[in-house]
Amino acid sequence: MQTHKYRPLKFRHLDTGVTCFRPRQHLPDRITQDSPATDAMTDLRQVSAQMVSLQTPMNVALERMIKGGVRLLLVADPDGTIRGVITSRDIQGEKPMKLMEKTGTKREELTVRDIMTLYPRLEVLDITDVLRATVGDIIATLREQGRQHALVVDTDPDSGKEAVRGIFSLSQIGQQLGLEIHPQARPTTFAEIESALMHG
Repeated sequence: MQTHKYRPLKFRHLDTGVTCFRPRQHLPDRITQDSPATDAMTDLRQVSAQMVSLQTPMNVALERMIKGGVRLLLVADPDGTIRGVITSRDIQGEKPMKLMEKTGTKREELTVRDIMTLYPRLEVLDITDVLRATVGDIIATLREQGRQHALVVDTDPDSGKEAVRGIFSLSQIGQQLGLEIHPQARPTTFAEIESALMHG
């Protein structure tokens, strides 16, 4: 066996403060109502889903949202099975206060399980419908339901089973329409979306 044409590579020491590459989806900076819906969808084939467990403290979940620049986290079992979702509205709204009054629990004792939306109550969009839709259709869908987010499901080619493929976020759509939006601020309003559409 000839080995003379192969040469070992040179190692060097790792610098301090090094991180690692993360999967990143390149969505268009600007969209219109007539853009394909997928131009505003976070595609979980391209970026890692932001998840927490049922036992995650509520305040830790909020910190993760702020750090990740999102307002929704998927709640999953260790094997990846989706148990529901938790949003910044769940954490910062009335749910925790009502629960604390009812049970005498302290805020720092509340976990994701206490205030999340469980999967049987989740309504999702089908990828086949999304692929034929525009951004305007998604805005209309969210407005009709009074929602900030929508999950999109597809068939996982590896398992042949249904899986969450994408997430629509009203704040993400707003940013791509040209609104100045900060993740830790209040939820995006449909009035702001309308204004961005008029001036876009």
